[in-house]
Amino acid sequence: MSGVFSHDYNTFPFIAFTASHLLMIFLFAVVSAIMFIFRGRLRNMDGQVRKIMFFLLFTMELFYHIWLYKGGYWDVTFALPLHLCSISLILCLILLATKSKVVFQIVYFIGIVGALMAILTPELFLGFPHFRYFQFFITHNLIIWTCLYFVFVHNYRPTGKGLLMSILFLNISAAGAFLANKLTDGNYMFLSYKPDNATLLDYFGPYPFYIFSLEGAAILLFIMLLVPFKLKDREIARKEQSS
Repeated sequence: MSGVFSHDYNTFPFIAFTASHLLMIFLFAVVSAIMFIFRGRLRNMDGQVRKIMFFLLFTMELFYHIWLYKGGYWDVTFALPLHLCSISLILCLILLATKSKVVFQIVYFIGIVGALMAILTPELFLGFPHFRYFQFFITHNLIIWTCLYFVFVHNYRPTGKGLLMSILFLNISAAGAFLANKLTDGNYMFLSYKPDNATLLDYFGPYPFYIFSLEGAAILLFIMLLVPFKLKDREIARKEQSS
C-alpha cells in the first residue's frame, strides 16, 4: 500500500504539538462545546446520533485492523483489544447500543482519562494526512465525546460507586493485560515497558515503579472527574435547604 495508507513511517511523520496535533485538540474542544450547547436538539435526534457515533467508532477501528492486516503488520503483541483505550472503545460501543448506566459509570472514568492522555501525548508515528492520524484522533475523541454525550444529552451522572467500580475494572483489565503480555511478549497497557515516544509516563519513574505511580495518578484523575458533580449536588442540596 502507498500514500496515506502506507506503512512508511518516514513519509508522514507525526510530531507532537505541531499544527496538525493542535488542530485535533482544538477540534475536540469545539465539538465538546457544540455538544453541550445543542444538547436539547441532540436529545430529539438521539437514536440517529448514537447510530452515527457507533458507526464511526466501529468502522474506524475495523479499518485500522484491516490496514494492519493488509500491510502484514497485524500481530498479537499489540493488536489485541487490551490497551485501555481499546477496552474503552468497546465499552463505548456497548453504551451507545444499550444506554447501560453501569457501562457508563466505568467508561466515564477510564475512557475519559485514557483517551485524554492519548490525545495530549499520543503514541503515534504517522501524522497528517495519513489514515492512521485520522483514525487515531477520531476514535480517541469519540471515546470522550460518547461519555460527554451521555452526560449532556441523557443527564447521566458519575457516582462514587461508579468510581470504585472503575478502579476495580481497571485492575482486572491490568491483570488480564499483564497475563497477555507474558503470553505474547507484548506491552499492553504499557505494563512491560514505557512507550518509545515521549509521554506522561516519563514523569512517573522507572519500570516497574511507574506502574504504581500511574495507578495512583489514575485514581486521582478519577476523583477529579467526579468532584464537579459532587459539588453541584451539594449546591443543589444547599439551595433546597435554604428555600
